[in-house]
Amino acid sequence: MDFAFDARTEELRKQLLAFMDEHVYPAEAVADEQRAALDSPWETPPVVEELKAAAREKGLWNLFLPDRTYGAGLTNLQYAPLAEITGRSPRLAPTALNCAAPDTGNMEVLTEFGSPEQRRAWLEPLLSGEIRSAFAMTEPEVASSDATNIETRIRREGDEYVITGRKWYISGAMNPDCKIFIVMGKTDPDGEDIRRQQSMVLVPRDTPGVEVRRAMTVYGYEDHYHGGHAEVVFDGARVPVANLIGEEGGGFAIAQARLGPGRIHHCMRLIGMAERAIELMCRRAQERTAFGKPLAAQGVVHEWIADARVQVEQLRLLVLKTAWLMDTVGNRGAHTEIQSIKIATPRAVVDILDRAVQLHGAGGVSQDFPLAELWAAARTLRLADGPDEVHQRSLARRELKRFA
Repeated sequence: MDFAFDARTEELRKQLLAFMDEHVYPAEAVADEQRAALDSPWETPPVVEELKAAAREKGLWNLFLPDRTYGAGLTNLQYAPLAEITGRSPRLAPTALNCAAPDTGNMEVLTEFGSPEQRRAWLEPLLSGEIRSAFAMTEPEVASSDATNIETRIRREGDEYVITGRKWYISGAMNPDCKIFIVMGKTDPDGEDIRRQQSMVLVPRDTPGVEVRRAMTVYGYEDHYHGGHAEVVFDGARVPVANLIGEEGGGFAIAQARLGPGRIHHCMRLIGMAERAIELMCRRAQERTAFGKPLAAQGVVHEWIADARVQVEQLRLLVLKTAWLMDTVGNRGAHTEIQSIKIATPRAVVDILDRAVQLHGAGGVSQDFPLAELWAAARTLRLADGPDEVHQRSLARRELKRFA
């Protein structure tokens, strides 16, 4: 990547690239070996803690958080190329830098909306990497891409809230280090304004009435490195009123604020995934012979590699423009571009990964290469953070308004 970023970003890029070569890539196989020997697949392999310690020592820690009080103080534009680099090893690199979802979004919520006590109790241990967290919004019985559909109830009784509902695909919840849930539910289900019915509360994992029921698979993967995607039942779980984040009825707005930076993070990591796929394609094409000549001499392979490079360069420019707009005019001013990257990036990266799988043959769908797992992760992002169709609807309506 030949962009001329500011001096601080360039220095962090150099440090992070070296960290990936020296620590992260060699740890990928080690982590798999260690995980196989653990009593539970949800435990964290020891090498991950070693990576975290090394990242902290090198100052590559909490890079995602723009608030200088708690994080590195980077803008979206400064963080974007760093997130791309971590996307080359999405299982290990984001966690090693304490920049992994859903913790990043939860830390942003607590930084912006949490009370001093909430920050002390939960934000500080998250920032230090002592614990993990989960964001409990999506539900199996409703179309959760429309948050107004959420059915979980958060009912006040005296000085407590009582939470009742069933959630699923709650990322990170299977990890035993996940100690806190941010739960979205309705405190005013019959309220006139459907966007003021929801609230968010902090629910410790060990609260009576909280049951982490099972791990949901994603294309057959349990996603052990990110703590899985769990079905969680809240059966009359009680927490103090002080566990409310912000104000009653503010849950929808907080969710929207949480999703903004996350879109940049996901899209830049996707570009990192695509870059690794291109690298693997080129190496495979040079090393593999079929029908009397290297795959690199096959015309269709030329097309796949060339098209992948063009797509990645286009996507990177669009994502960097979006990051710059978010920094300069805010999320509202960057609405069109945010929707655009959410539509374009996962689609294109899935396509690139699909071609990389094809080039690797049976190896592409095996555990011997990271491509199948990368494909599953990229394809899932066409649903997570809102399906493509939601972003298309929003973007099209905005375009149509210009000509109304």
